[in-house]
Amino acid sequence: MGTADGDISTIFFAHESVRESQKEMIADGISVLSEGGFLLAAAPTGIGKTAAALASAIQASFDNNLSTERAKIIFMTGRQSQHRIVVDTVRQINTMIPEGIPKITLVDIIGREGMCEHVDTSTGKCTCEGKIVEESRKARRSDLRKKLLESPRHVDWSIKYGRTRKICSWATARSTAGHADILVCDYNHVFVEKIQQSSLPVMGIDLKNTILIIDEAHNLPDRIRSGLERRITAKVFQRALFDVQEYKEKLEDSERKLDIPPSERLIDAISLEGHLKSIIDANSSITRWFREKVTENEISKGDDMRLEANEFLDVISESIGADIEDAGGHISRITEMISSLMSVIIDEEDSEEGEDNDCTRLAEMLEICLDYKDSPALSLVFDEILEEPRLTSHLLDPSVVSGPIFGNCRGSILMSGTLFPPEMYSEILGISRGSSVCKIYSSDFPIGNRPVLIASDVTSKYTEREGSIPLIGEHVRAVIENTRGNVAIFAPSYSMLERVHSDFEKLGWSSKRIIKEEQRMSKTRVEGMISTLYEQREMGGVVLFGVLNGKLSEGVDYSDNILNAVVCIGLPLPPPSARQDALLEYFTKKFDRNRAWKYASLQPAVNSILQALGRPIRKKEDRAIIVLLEKRLLERRVGDCMPRMMKMQTSKPSRTAERVKTFFEL
Repeated sequence: MGTADGDISTIFFAHESVRESQKEMIADGISVLSEGGFLLAAAPTGIGKTAAALASAIQASFDNNLSTERAKIIFMTGRQSQHRIVVDTVRQINTMIPEGIPKITLVDIIGREGMCEHVDTSTGKCTCEGKIVEESRKARRSDLRKKLLESPRHVDWSIKYGRTRKICSWATARSTAGHADILVCDYNHVFVEKIQQSSLPVMGIDLKNTILIIDEAHNLPDRIRSGLERRITAKVFQRALFDVQEYKEKLEDSERKLDIPPSERLIDAISLEGHLKSIIDANSSITRWFREKVTENEISKGDDMRLEANEFLDVISESIGADIEDAGGHISRITEMISSLMSVIIDEEDSEEGEDNDCTRLAEMLEICLDYKDSPALSLVFDEILEEPRLTSHLLDPSVVSGPIFGNCRGSILMSGTLFPPEMYSEILGISRGSSVCKIYSSDFPIGNRPVLIASDVTSKYTEREGSIPLIGEHVRAVIENTRGNVAIFAPSYSMLERVHSDFEKLGWSSKRIIKEEQRMSKTRVEGMISTLYEQREMGGVVLFGVLNGKLSEGVDYSDNILNAVVCIGLPLPPPSARQDALLEYFTKKFDRNRAWKYASLQPAVNSILQALGRPIRKKEDRAIIVLLEKRLLERRVGDCMPRMMKMQTSKPSRTAERVKTFFEL
């Protein structure tokens, strides 16, 4: 598939002037989408890829020759900050559209739990509309729909307006989405099957008539994998039994008061109670199975081990008395059990806040195992990492989910500053090479504003790590002492983060304030840490300690040049595990040995560094120095995983100090 050349239409572009890189991306987007194809764009931070993608997608939706009906655009992003950027960009587009061309309409939506004040899980209803009478409810929803289509509005506005007017902003946004040109939402609305089936049809959106824009698309494979990741322990069966017994007792009490014969729901609950009692019995197959796996894992002297989905299903079948030799009956019994588990309703006040329904958790695990029982794309992993035997499902191949979706839509733009190399993502996501264009776009930003230093004397490689730790500390100190402003230090793991951070605090290297990332930090805590960067910038600055692949190295926009230096320590290769072994084995069979290592281990590690070093430069005028403390980045096979950039070697901490000092004197 080719790309367009020459002048392009910028009628739907949000700004008066177009950068060369944007012009190139818009031309490629229009050309590819008009043929129902896919553009995989590795577009650096600051290129203006949101404006370019929207311009080409809107133009293609008008010009598309594949259908008489205009395509709907679904813009997917995992961050609410990006939602606002999309809304603001479409508002700006509307100011640029000439008279006679309709303005672009947009609906912005997030998950129900983020838009509704309270949702009753037993009824599926929210309390947003209180006791509003039907006629008033319809009028108020109609008024909100009209306002949503009058002008692009951020979801925060919709939530505030809905709560002021006692209207459910989530339900109203869903009913309005089908009438808008663009829907802004999370990946889950398209790439998680159950959510897609329960949301797009209700919105009046047909996937076959959509153009998909996927922001931060380097995250998509793992987001798809996480959609099928479930974890259960032996205790889940016991807790599920308690939930079923409570549910059954309430049904019995209700039906006794009504003086009616046992309902089908009650009969199912009684049957399910019997199954779960059989499962947790001390001599049941599942109980013995868990004990056997604990012993096997101890003998192997590993942290975890791989299992087959069919093995787990067979043990469940034996425990509930199903004949595993009778394939049809075996599957039918488990399917019935899944349905019964899904129907169990637990009162919210009886469950701990944020705790999942164990019946649902168990049902989803069984359903995933059943769906992928004969597929090598799913791996089960058994471990005792938290001193309790547990089983986790891992989807190895995201293309089994994404391939059919991309094959069903009317084209897509996948973009990210670290969608590198784009050909890798095309293969991993199952996008046809014949209908895709993989492109790396250059940045218009001055290279000298972000010099990259690579230390040749340190590494996080396990066999050499101990010898490198003192030198890593000296490099870090050299950067901190010579940086005017804020410094971010990103380590490859929490354990190394703790080590570098403790040495820093113990030796008292700097008067700068120290803040450190913690595992499972709340959104409020992250926002507070970012605010500290702004507050302390003129008072000596801050040293921010975080981890590569963490919230601070990927999920935050550092605006106003708030970061002046970034240090990335090591190469965060995934540690050995049963899941990683399964992924390497699967990719070796699907691709080849070299690509398997690159796709499963090396490239994701390099891309996490690329994400971190892209944090400080958000616009053309920004300046920051980057120091990468990992000599393996100078090896050819690792360097080939990185896009072309200015690279400068620094062999010892004194040279790092000189170069950082010189940068801030310019």
